[in-house]
Amino acid sequence: MRATLSFMHYDLVTPDGKIISISPIDQKRIEVKVQIENISPSFLGFDIDQSRVLFNLKSTLAQLGINSTLKEMDLSETKRRAMLIIELHSLSSEGETILSHLREKTYIGKLFAADERRRVREPIYLSRMFGRSDRAGKPLLSLGEQDGKSNWTLEQIDGRMIAFLPLKKGVQTYESQVNGLIPILVEALKYPDIKVRELIHLTQRWEEKKRVVNGGLLLVNTLPLHIRTVFGHVVNDLLPEGVKHTAASILQPDTFASGDIYELYGKSSEEVTQIPLEFYTLDPYREHVFFSDRDQLQASIDDPKILFKALKTAPNPAHHKCATFVVKGDQLHNLTPNDWIQTESTYKEFPGFFHPTEQAEKVEKYMHAQPSYSYLEAIEKGMITSQGILLSRFFPSPIMKRMLLSEQVYDCLKGIYFEQPSRSHGEYFSHEDRSLLLDLAKFGVSIYWLDRRCNEILRYVPKPGKDSGMFVPLSKVEIFIAATMVGIYGSNLMEGSFEPLIHDLLKGLLQMKEECSHRLLNPETPLALVTGGGPGMMSVGNRVAKDLGILSCANIIDFRTNKNQVVNEQEQNPFIEAKMTYRLDRLVERQAEFHLDFPIFLTGGIGTDFEYAIEEIRRKTGVKSPSPVLLLGSPEYWKHKITSRFECNTNAGTIAGSEWVSNCFFCIQNAKQGLKIYEDFFSGKLSIGPEGPIYPEGFKVIEH
Repeated sequence: MRATLSFMHYDLVTPDGKIISISPIDQKRIEVKVQIENISPSFLGFDIDQSRVLFNLKSTLAQLGINSTLKEMDLSETKRRAMLIIELHSLSSEGETILSHLREKTYIGKLFAADERRRVREPIYLSRMFGRSDRAGKPLLSLGEQDGKSNWTLEQIDGRMIAFLPLKKGVQTYESQVNGLIPILVEALKYPDIKVRELIHLTQRWEEKKRVVNGGLLLVNTLPLHIRTVFGHVVNDLLPEGVKHTAASILQPDTFASGDIYELYGKSSEEVTQIPLEFYTLDPYREHVFFSDRDQLQASIDDPKILFKALKTAPNPAHHKCATFVVKGDQLHNLTPNDWIQTESTYKEFPGFFHPTEQAEKVEKYMHAQPSYSYLEAIEKGMITSQGILLSRFFPSPIMKRMLLSEQVYDCLKGIYFEQPSRSHGEYFSHEDRSLLLDLAKFGVSIYWLDRRCNEILRYVPKPGKDSGMFVPLSKVEIFIAATMVGIYGSNLMEGSFEPLIHDLLKGLLQMKEECSHRLLNPETPLALVTGGGPGMMSVGNRVAKDLGILSCANIIDFRTNKNQVVNEQEQNPFIEAKMTYRLDRLVERQAEFHLDFPIFLTGGIGTDFEYAIEEIRRKTGVKSPSPVLLLGSPEYWKHKITSRFECNTNAGTIAGSEWVSNCFFCIQNAKQGLKIYEDFFSGKLSIGPEGPIYPEGFKVIEH
């Protein structure tokens, strides 16, 4: 699919061509020169042998007894133009009248590219469309019926699928007043937007005759064919010997009642009982194909190698935004730089709330500059009808939320795959980005990060009951959703000597859960461990979790942006599997989204103090029901850090009624002590919560 595609034209047909000169031959024949302009650059007729490019006469002319023969064709891709020499000849008295009235500037037909690559070869391609509808509720495919399968016959003949449409009884002929209508019809053909075919039906009448061609024109009927997913083409070779169909042999997918009248000519004693049709698929974007039908695409998007290879085809420079919409596996496997839409949109501060008109104009302009805009607009307007995935270098701008969440788009968009969260901030999502992630997930649009750091596909997964989520490896999504969350808080400056203790503690929890029946700890509930994702003690926690087969998660913040402050640069540790990232201005929000069931504190500085206070507040306010928090290390260290503050607040009366929070915190020196705390909690023996004791030091030291 070429990125230059306007989405306005089918790639198997050209616009209609008009007569630019007429040369009479005799009473029944004329030769005309036809010019077709503004051919889409995606027209496949430019790429195939010209013997496969057919001229399709307008059915209005064919039904009135005109047939055509293409004698010469000059098809120019550079000029996007075709010059044709066509002989028009009459098959009836009405046809002779038509020829006498034809003038220059009359539009008489278009080119069709009978591309072998698009020929339908398997009956299942069409049969699966029965009973399905487009977004307007109109059937994708039916013959006379609105629902269910039609009574045609499907056969494979010479490597192609042929549908045999049964004919109705009788034939169509004309009332005498058609001669008065012909001049008006011919004049109307100078204006392509005027639909004139329906006017012909006013002068037609049905006669109960045998459907035998006897040297002239024979008009026969089938039930109305609703065809939205393919082009149909009458196969002359499968008609009775001596019978042919006129050059108006192409059934287009842009009408809801095509193919009910067929124009036959020739001579045969055999009665015609059916019309044989072969089919050509639309371009992939217009096929109305459901994502569930794309087996190859579904298999491919689970393979990181295929997706990372596809990303390498994105055009340079690497800092430019680019995107492509993929609707089939073959398209994904054969992407080129030309298949991407590339833009260079620079973000500028918007004027804001007090300048609504200017704000709206600049937002709209910025939205139009996004590479995904053309695809989303085409989906909204019904020019892209197949379901597929958006492949993008960067996560789409939150400015695109209005379009991404429109009914047409989220129904068609089955996944967003991106390489980097942000062009300006690299791996770190903004607050607006995370809001968009949640909204897309709620509407059933799956989002995937093609993360080069770990060379894996990470899927965005909201945590049930929480307004936050993480990007998780595909194989561990269900684990993340169901997991009880254990957390490690501690310094990024040192690893300390806690690794054996953490290892034994987590290993003991894994063993305990096999015999426990608590909602947070039982054989069916996995464990996940969350840290801040940096070095030091966070690295220890993630490393131990990964070693034990516990899902290793992190909420990672970007400390690079605050260069004037004393904040240590923090590299992500290499033991992280699932993650969410934050920019520094959302530090507090990031802390609130840890959502830990069982926090564990190690030695730490100001950041750890902040995290400790948050865990206190969670329990005091009821955001988190009372559960044990473990403090690893010497009692003296934790007394220096906690006790004076707790005593000050108690003496000042500023935590009156909340002193009980102290019974949620337990200082341990070994794993056995911590596991005993957990065992008592899960069995209901731990004295914790508002009815429990108050520990004057602000926590309880476990000594045995």
